[in-house]
Amino acid sequence: MRQESIQAGKIVGVHGIRGELKVQPLEEDAEFLAGFGTFLLEGKPVKAAACRVHKNQLLLKLPGVEDRTAAEALRGKLLYIRRADAELPEGEYFDQELLGLDVYNGETGECIGELTAVEHYPASKVYTVRGVKEFMVPAVKDAFILGVDLENNRMDIRVWEGMTE
Repeated sequence: MRQESIQAGKIVGVHGIRGELKVQPLEEDAEFLAGFGTFLLEGKPVKAAACRVHKNQLLLKLPGVEDRTAAEALRGKLLYIRRADAELPEGEYFDQELLGLDVYNGETGECIGELTAVEHYPASKVYTVRGVKEFMVPAVKDAFILGVDLENNRMDIRVWEGMTE
């Protein structure tokens, strides 16, 4: 099921003395996050007064956060984006949207488990599926991932011999 909001980043520190926040992106890169004008902080929408990328982090200025002390009070808080505001390429999804999907053998239609984790490796993402046994599936379209249907909570995969054992 498509989510209303996506965890975008965590406030990990302060930059300077004028209340600029250092945000560590959680899924996408800082450039992606810099394209958003509105974030959700503690469930409330906040418009960014300014944002820029610095050393793979997002530097974010929020209204009402005018000094280092006010910014420090926000350290550790999570920032969210509205899913409706995020445009991903066709067939791409946020990791958070995939967690909990039922995973099916694309050839037999048999439910073989639930997607429980998404790991990022240099070559590709890898999905952990927990069924009778826990196994991993490379997140490679067409080779392993045959289809994702968020509305029906379903992912179809190509099962290779020995994969689920």
